[in-house]
Amino acid sequence: MRLLLRLLGFLFAAGTTLFLAGVGVAVVLLWHYSKDLPDYSQLQNYEPPVMTRVHAADGSLLAEYATQRRLYLPIQAVPTLVKNAFIAAEDKNFYEHPGIDISGIARAALSYVENYGSNRHPQGASTITQQVAKNFLLSNAVTFDRKIKEMLLALKIERAYSKDKILELYLNEIYLGYGAYGVAAASLLYFNKSVHELTIAEAAYLAGLPKGPNNYNPFRRHDEAVARRNYVIERMVEDGFISAADGAKAEKEPLVVTMRPPDTHEYAAEYFTEEVRRYIVDHYGEKKLYEGGLSVRTTLDPKLQLLARKTMVDGLVKFDESKGYRGSITRIDISGDWGLKLADVKSLSDIEPWRMAVVLEVNDQSARIGLQPPRDPGGNVVKERNTGIVPLDGVKWAKPAKGPSHPIKRVSEVLSPGDVIYVEPMAEKGEYQLRQVPEISGAMVVEDPHTGRVLAMVGGFSFDESQFNRATQAMRQPGSSFKPIVYAAAIDNGYTPSTIIMDAPIEIDMGPSGGGIWKPENYGGQFYGPSTLRFGLQESRNVMTVRLAQAIGMPLIAEYAKRFGVYDNLPPYLSYSLGAGETTLMRMVNAYSILDNSGRRVIPTLIDRIQDRYGHTIYKHDTRECIGCNAKSWHDQPEPTLIDHEEKVLDPMTDYQIVSMMEGVVQHGTGSALRVLGKPIAGKTGTTNDEKDVWFIGFSPDIVCGVYMGYDKPRKIANNATGGDLAAPIVRDFFKVALADKPPIPFSMPPGIKLVRVDAKTGMRAPPGDPRVILEAFKPGTAPPDSYSVIGTDTANGKPLPIDTGPVPVSPDADRAVHSSGTGGLY
Repeated sequence: MRLLLRLLGFLFAAGTTLFLAGVGVAVVLLWHYSKDLPDYSQLQNYEPPVMTRVHAADGSLLAEYATQRRLYLPIQAVPTLVKNAFIAAEDKNFYEHPGIDISGIARAALSYVENYGSNRHPQGASTITQQVAKNFLLSNAVTFDRKIKEMLLALKIERAYSKDKILELYLNEIYLGYGAYGVAAASLLYFNKSVHELTIAEAAYLAGLPKGPNNYNPFRRHDEAVARRNYVIERMVEDGFISAADGAKAEKEPLVVTMRPPDTHEYAAEYFTEEVRRYIVDHYGEKKLYEGGLSVRTTLDPKLQLLARKTMVDGLVKFDESKGYRGSITRIDISGDWGLKLADVKSLSDIEPWRMAVVLEVNDQSARIGLQPPRDPGGNVVKERNTGIVPLDGVKWAKPAKGPSHPIKRVSEVLSPGDVIYVEPMAEKGEYQLRQVPEISGAMVVEDPHTGRVLAMVGGFSFDESQFNRATQAMRQPGSSFKPIVYAAAIDNGYTPSTIIMDAPIEIDMGPSGGGIWKPENYGGQFYGPSTLRFGLQESRNVMTVRLAQAIGMPLIAEYAKRFGVYDNLPPYLSYSLGAGETTLMRMVNAYSILDNSGRRVIPTLIDRIQDRYGHTIYKHDTRECIGCNAKSWHDQPEPTLIDHEEKVLDPMTDYQIVSMMEGVVQHGTGSALRVLGKPIAGKTGTTNDEKDVWFIGFSPDIVCGVYMGYDKPRKIANNATGGDLAAPIVRDFFKVALADKPPIPFSMPPGIKLVRVDAKTGMRAPPGDPRVILEAFKPGTAPPDSYSVIGTDTANGKPLPIDTGPVPVSPDADRAVHSSGTGGLY
């Protein structure tokens, strides 16, 4: 008995010793791992990287920028279905355990032993709280040390934060594949839905992804993805979150993933959104753009953008096709599966409805083509092969670009089997027209003249082909489209639209270093003698403009050019009065917006408002003061009024006179292509050095549209190419649709302007019965001249001065713009 007692005592002592030793070891381990635990209090101020979203004026999504594609969603905004799906998949006892789930660990271990060697999914042992600790505060290293720290942090986090806060952190931080972080971004990415629209099956699929998004890729591993989704549905049924009937129904649903990109392609707004991206980076930095969660509301009008893109592309293609067909893009072997070979040829992704195709068969009357097969989101070429027909009518434009030109009578003259080409659908289903990417390029800008809001922008034929934005980055000579600024400077300083300028040959001494005598010329070489300023602008007379610039002085013109924002520092050389200096289409369109806005300054913008991740407005373009807008209720007070504090660039009466003259450009002058619109339109053409660039900028009372065309490496566009023939029709086609439902409202005439009947040729008051009578605008204190006086003649005998006395400065380095024998084609 004594021996037994001793044995029991020994065992008790040994057990006590081991217990105390174990407690001691545990205390030491806890102390060891606790002393360098990360500070979990940082979770309170959690600000994850959130993507910036760029929207059109109507709210349509244009672009997203992010290092981590995430939309932060408060737990109150997460539907119960979605929360339950993730809890069922990851941590069924989430709302009961203190951070670690002992029963869950035991259950996972038992399940692992029972299912060892089978294909069944092992149950996870980490709670949602542990995953938060790991994702936010620890690394992904699979070590015993990390696991102990994870458990300790989970216990501390549970004591510091509510269950809902922990679940909110988890649902916004988890990675769910394809760059999507958090359930809100994943819901949009996989199903193009908000979380509130998800079905049971869709929520279950997302809840199954945290274990390994690549393992359950819906395209490359579709069967595994469906199995994982169904497993989560089963868990939801077991945990009582959904009924068995709903679960069975959800499991039978096919897994349909709709990965839709932002609408940049849909609205052809790539150049526009890239300008917005550059602006944000320049003003707020890349970190703010890609991680700051900004909400950017832009000025883009989707309907006008699509219209601008179509009319610009149609204009470029029409001209390019008039120059002939340059041949196929490349050639491929069409034996075997031609689709796989064609899919490997890089095609432009932003020129819908054009498609890349390969010629399969050809005869005299038609060619059978195979259309480039698309790839699924997983990158695999789809198995379906689509074909079409290119009839003879679809290639008739394709005369040879080089060599003798002749009508196309057979398709086989143009196409051969194996040719890789672009095609566009024709009216007849299944038939396509041959297309080619134009060599010539250009740009279009559409602006609201009263606010400076850029409503549409086309920076080239294809952003996928070239990201160079010709609307904002291409520095080109505006040619005669600059002349309204010259005439505005003159009329603002005492001249009238009826002032007479001599349109006759002139010779200007360029000085000792200028290279001799400069002889400006008019387009076509004709001269009309004494003519009014209106006629000079209307018919784009170069010699008259040079005489006018000589009379008022280039420093004055340089001042007005700076006021209008066309140039920062215009050199004081007469050649620059003809638009020899380089500027951008954006600057020119904004200058015309000032003219269209009664001479008041407008600042061009692509952005209406920027808000940070908390909804605070950090940028707003509209700075007008609103009197009475903050009234809390209506008490018969005056209506709110907007006060515009923008400075006046030009006297409103001067502005109206210039606009009236520019209406004459459209009605009777070089911009007559727009006359068919039958609405008040003003504008000006421009053609530059050796016909290298052509311009037209036109405006109605409420919208300005400018177009530039030219080659990226400047060269002659064509013999006798002009802005009136090439650029003006594009603006006309844009206005034809954009103004279709707008009434023909005339330009606003400021108080004080007098309309007087004058002779269009002499500028003098018109006598009764004068067949050349027009109504001309005059300021108070001015009137049609009573005597005939001509600027640019010898006052002694009334003849043109053969050589202007004294050297007049002409830039010696402007030779490429202005030659000594003429104007260099600045018309």
